Amino acid sequence: MARVVATAALVVVGLASVAVAQMDWCSGELPPVLAANYSGLACQPVWNNFVLRYHQDKNNVLRIVLSTMYSTGWVGMGFSRDGLMIGSSAMVGWIGKKGLPHIRQFALRGKSSSKVVVDRGFLVSNDHDHTVVVQQAKIHLAFQLKFSYRLTHQHIILAFGNSIPVKNKLTIHQDKTSFTFDFTTGRASVDGSFPYGLRRAHGALNVFAWGVLMPIGAILARYFRRMDPLWFYLHVGIQFVGFIIGLAGVVAGVALYNKIQADVPAHRGLGIFVLFLGILQILAFFLRPNPDSKYRKYWNWYHQWAGRLALFFAAVNIVLGIHVGGADNSWKIGYGFNLAVILVAVIALEFMLWTRWSKNSTSTPTY
Repeated sequence: MARVVATAALVVVGLASVAVAQMDWCSGELPPVLAANYSGLACQPVWNNFVLRYHQDKNNVLRIVLSTMYSTGWVGMGFSRDGLMIGSSAMVGWIGKKGLPHIRQFALRGKSSSKVVVDRGFLVSNDHDHTVVVQQAKIHLAFQLKFSYRLTHQHIILAFGNSIPVKNKLTIHQDKTSFTFDFTTGRASVDGSFPYGLRRAHGALNVFAWGVLMPIGAILARYFRRMDPLWFYLHVGIQFVGFIIGLAGVVAGVALYNKIQADVPAHRGLGIFVLFLGILQILAFFLRPNPDSKYRKYWNWYHQWAGRLALFFAAVNIVLGIHVGGADNSWKIGYGFNLAVILVAVIALEFMLWTRWSKNSTSTPTY
């Protein structure tokens, strides 16, 4: 018991010392080189030993000085529209191997180094107003950003890496955090309100509907017509269930978009197009002509090609959704394995179908 109490006391003392050290940073002066352009800023400790100084004027110009302990590597502050790293823009500073300061904007388009692009992003700034200063083992990133509106609640991402960037290529971060910062009150809140469950539901429902059930239903219709009429009832039943589940996934996606306003126009556009094709397929069931109708062959073409297009673009959109959603490797491996199994099955069944057709030229029945 005594050990537990002693350990708890040490933790409290440690946290208190960190808080005191951060407040000392706020009470201390900035390096003289920053005094001219970055005086009179509000100061707020935000994470570990990171301290944020800021001021937003009436022209919506935001002056920022981000300070933290530093020995080597890089330090960055990202601005995100939805709380996610992918799609955000960041100001990153470091001291190069020759002792020269560097501060650049990066567009974070993915998790790999190749997707972190220098001198790109949605932040509007004047490069001449950016400065990096290291003094007494502390690095200060000073920069100014121009916004078209007054910044209030903003998703912020802080990160640092231990390796010095070479040719403006950032290495993977050593640690990072994300939070929402209110530039009017100076309050920071952890981004715990991001609807991760809703995002998982949107992805899981659509993967199961469009990536599993719908392809199985299509396979039954093309390759199992000898199981007449079982194939027809299975095809209709599976596709109806798949459409309902997919529709639930769309509803989850709309709710997710309303919460985070994610900037994913390609993913949204493809989703709407696939939903439109799915609705056409549902209508096709109710507008199906009799087998002996002269319009039946045109209906067959429409039904088959609309279905193929829906499945193709659904697969593309699932891959795109996994990418823009920043899903981990389990999603990529899982859907990749599922897609590989379906493709192998289709190739094998198509080969068997053409082999059977070559031996028997009798056409298959149409339903």
